[in-house]
Amino acid sequence: MLNKNDIINIKDAIRSSIERNEIPGANLLIFKNGKEIFYHEDGLASKEEQISIKRDTIFRLFSMTKPITSAAAMILLERGKIDLYEPVSRYLEGFRNQLVEENNSLVPVRREMRIKDLLNMTSGLMYGGECEAGKAAGRVFEEVDKRLLTDSPLNTIEIANLLGKCPLAFHPGESWVYGTSADILAAIIEIVSGKRYGEFLKEEIFEPMGMRDTAFYVPMEKRERLANTYGADGKGGLSLYTGNHLGIIQSMNREPAYEAGGAGLVSTIDDYAKFSLMLMNSGTYEGTYIMHPRTVKYMTSKSLSVVQEKGLESWYELEGHSYGNLMRILTDTSKAGTIGSPYEYGWDGWLGCYFANCPTDNLNFLFMTQKTDAGTMEITRKLRNIIISSY
Repeated sequence: MLNKNDIINIKDAIRSSIERNEIPGANLLIFKNGKEIFYHEDGLASKEEQISIKRDTIFRLFSMTKPITSAAAMILLERGKIDLYEPVSRYLEGFRNQLVEENNSLVPVRREMRIKDLLNMTSGLMYGGECEAGKAAGRVFEEVDKRLLTDSPLNTIEIANLLGKCPLAFHPGESWVYGTSADILAAIIEIVSGKRYGEFLKEEIFEPMGMRDTAFYVPMEKRERLANTYGADGKGGLSLYTGNHLGIIQSMNREPAYEAGGAGLVSTIDDYAKFSLMLMNSGTYEGTYIMHPRTVKYMTSKSLSVVQEKGLESWYELEGHSYGNLMRILTDTSKAGTIGSPYEYGWDGWLGCYFANCPTDNLNFLFMTQKTDAGTMEITRKLRNIIISSY
């Protein structure tokens, strides 16, 4: 259990990270056996207005949207609405007759991309990069950004179809690469459910669990709670970031046409904790059923083959991990770069939001901040080591 020294070390680590301008501010929430045992907040949500981080501060999740998209797919899966071996092209015409970049030329895919490939990032879809697959995806997002704040923004399904026409980095199922798979999955969920993706999430996950501050935009009455985003200024400090990234409206001041399943949600630490606790409790939260325990077990297990896992090797922060259903899965604690709990799972986001569920120790915790290019950063690893070593 956390003792007095652990608490001091947690607070000191966060304060030190703020003082070194690594982050503007953050909050941290820890649960043991489903009960809250610790909460801490420090630093600023707005340096310009000197507004402190609070428990109800709203954060842009970016890639911590992905586990929620995975859960949405699992809901449809257990209802028999989708089959993981269905080709993506059944729902999205842009995924017909796909090509793969191979030996500096484009060749037809050996097999069609499947929904299962989207959940496991074995699709060959990329966010960007120097190869032709990455450059093509980059051009799509340039067009998304160009039209983002106009009267004709691209919507979730339109963007998915454009991404489907990009060359793939490899044949579906033959490797692993981090990319736009969750965004394509959101488009499929829209088509299958007959509802906008955000409406499906609201009806099936957010409203049943009381996640009142989780959505694809922030209405005016909540705007003062939205944290600012900061980036390194190159001089040892932090400067305000106001750009739009991956088609996400930075100001979150309007309902977007593009509800990005890989990056678009905002939330609070308490809202996301409800989602985390639901998974820890095998699919229910405070008596509210979201999905079956066996579905949660499937969702939180590794899915990659040994060959596919080689794609993870360049991501050194995932040493000791595998991947499945849009989350990291710790499979070898001896190889990880932090103290870990066997079979823990979770994910992080571009701006530093992070969660970890540790079923073996019945422990879960969340960390929220807003710093560009953060992901799982030094302060996150330090906090992990303090927290997990205590149990």
